[in-house]
Order: sequence, then C-alpha cells, then structure tokens
Amino acid sequence: MYKNRKSGVIGIIITIIILILIVILSNGEDNSNFLQNAVTNLIMPIQNGLTYLKNGLSGNNAFFSDIDYLKEENKQLKEKNSELEQSLRELENIKTENETLKEYMNLSEKYGEYKTIPGYVINKDISNYSKTIVINIGKKDGVEVNMTVIGNEGLVGHVISVTESNAKVQTIIDTASSVSCSMSTTKEAIVCKGTLDEKSALKAMYIPTDANIIQGDSIETSGIGGIYPKGIHVGTVKKVTNTQNLTDRYALVEAAIDFDKLDAVLVITNK
Repeated sequence: MYKNRKSGVIGIIITIIILILIVILSNGEDNSNFLQNAVTNLIMPIQNGLTYLKNGLSGNNAFFSDIDYLKEENKQLKEKNSELEQSLRELENIKTENETLKEYMNLSEKYGEYKTIPGYVINKDISNYSKTIVINIGKKDGVEVNMTVIGNEGLVGHVISVTESNAKVQTIIDTASSVSCSMSTTKEAIVCKGTLDEKSALKAMYIPTDANIIQGDSIETSGIGGIYPKGIHVGTVKKVTNTQNLTDRYALVEAAIDFDKLDAVLVITNK
C-alpha cells in the first residue's frame, strides 16, 4: 500500500512539470524571454572574465618592463658585490704585505750589524724526525749553503740546500742540528741539539762540571763552529736535569722561535 502511494506522488509531480512546460512553450514571447535570460545569465560571467583578462593583458608590456628592469638591477648589484669582494681581498693582501714589511723592518733594525736578505717561509716540515722549512729566496738573491737564518725572536737555523729561487733551512730543533752556544750568566760553552722528545726545545749538553746553569738562563750562539755568528739568541733554560755523573747532566732549552708561527726571516750573508 505504501509503495502505491509513493508511485502516485511521483506521477503527480511529473504531471505538474509537464503542465508548466506546456504553458511556457505555448507562450512564444515568454519562452523567448526565458531563453534569452538563461543565455544572458550563462554568458555574462564568461564575458566579465574575458573583459578582466583583456584588461590584464593590456598591462603586459609594463609588467615585463618591470621584470627586465629588476633583472638588470640585480645584475648590476651582483657586479658591484663582486667588485667589493675583490677590493676586500686586495686590502687584505695589502695588510698582510704591510705586516710582513713591518716585521722585516723590525728584524733589520734589530740585527743592523749584519748584512741580510729578507724572505718568508713558503713551506714547513715540522715533524718528529725532520724539522725543516723552505723560504722564498735562493741563489738569484745571493743565498748560499750554510748561511745563518734568523727570525724576530732569535736563531732559526742555517741553509742546507739552495735552488735558483728557494732555499731549504735546517732549523735548530731538527734532530740533526747542533749549535755551539754559551750561557748568559757564566759564558760557559755548551752544545744545544734538537731532540725527538721535545717539539720546540733543544737539549743542552756538555755542560762544564763547574758551570752553574739555572732555570731561566738565556742561551745564545757562541760563534764557535764556523756557521753561526756570535751573540744570536737561541732560547731559555726551562729545566735542568742532574745525573749521578756530573758530566752527563743536561738542560732543556726552550727555543726562542715559535716555529709554528714563523713567517718572516732574514738570511745573514756576512759574519
């Protein structure tokens, strides 16, 4: 029974729709207006959208002109930034050169009694077994084997080989190095050698039995041995080790030069 009632309602609705369509179709003028309104309502949003798009496209030239301007401005800014970076690098190089020149001047004034050639370190081999450096001056500058090399704080070593433009220097902390020295307090002669046990210290040996060597003593070259001139600072006694046999006692001498930071040097060409 419920099913029959539902079918009846649907039939009534369909009938009403058909009647409405008949009325609309029977009235030609109203139908035309209805269709015209429907078309207008459908087309108007599209027309408005096309009008908006047309207006937007009419401003394309200005838009792309702005893009081109921004690209050009960005290019100019990049070029200016590159120029500023280059200027900064040049200023840093000038600063480094000025500091090196200042160090050379200080060295020249400090060791004014010697005729010297300035140079700087271009390579280091400061390991346990070899403690050598390479400097940027050679035969063309007047550098020869066995010439003494000094730094601002004191003795660096001596030239062991030389090329046209570079020289290799054996430092005083090299295990093969041996420097004839004297103590500032007693002026007694000793020998300072490089050691494997210490990175920046020398071993002072052959200390006279009657010599009173103490911590803090200044050690300088004695001028004996034919390589190093007399009176160049070598280092400072930092520890004295006494043994049962007084002739075997020794001391550790802290080198005046910090070889890790060594940069500018002078090569002494006369003695």
